[in-house]
Amino acid sequence: MSAAARPLGRQLFAEGLGTAALLCAVIGSGIMAERLSAGNNGVALLANTLATVFALYVLIELLGPLSGAHFNPVVTLVLWSKGLFAQEAPARAATLFIVVQLLGAVAGAWLAHAMFDMSILQFSTKLRTGAGQWLAEAIATAGLILVVLRAPAGKAAAMVACYIGAAYWFTASTSFANPAAVMGRMLSDSFAGIAPVSAPGFVLSQVAGALVALGIDTMLGKQATPGDR
Repeated sequence: MSAAARPLGRQLFAEGLGTAALLCAVIGSGIMAERLSAGNNGVALLANTLATVFALYVLIELLGPLSGAHFNPVVTLVLWSKGLFAQEAPARAATLFIVVQLLGAVAGAWLAHAMFDMSILQFSTKLRTGAGQWLAEAIATAGLILVVLRAPAGKAAAMVACYIGAAYWFTASTSFANPAAVMGRMLSDSFAGIAPVSAPGFVLSQVAGALVALGIDTMLGKQATPGDR
């Protein structure tokens, strides 16, 4: 059964669960990395990257057959805009996906705090702002959307995880590329956090990046099949 043919309630549960698990992995590994790295930010970022890559791959493989494993409002909006929500009410389904993704991100942040005996309710004080950060988020999101749209069948999980792992290091923003990630990380005053005042710039940049990716995807045209090469 394809993801689109699954009951909507089951898809929503998978999206909320997956987003919560992803943010718990991102924030929790950031907390652990910061505590163990003795102030070495490079080592902390490497540990945070590896945990995110592994978690993302597993979650996409595990939950992709149920919901498509978006875990990202921008991905959901892009797929909806391309008519890839095979629901009787695709706009409603996409809206509900985004709601549970955001709620899942909050739950994931709180769960990470609980595991590390931190205050559950908190806001990040880490400022991430400026033209370089915004450009980085646009580029990170554009690349992610292109991978989502053009990954060969059966290879999306590995390609998305690998791209995000690389983008942690080649982008100035460490590649959030996801408004739900911004939401969860905004609520964590930890290594992976982002101050609420910085969040709007990141989200707007992510939307801009997604629009760029849609344009590039259109210009690239239909993907070649093995027989076309």
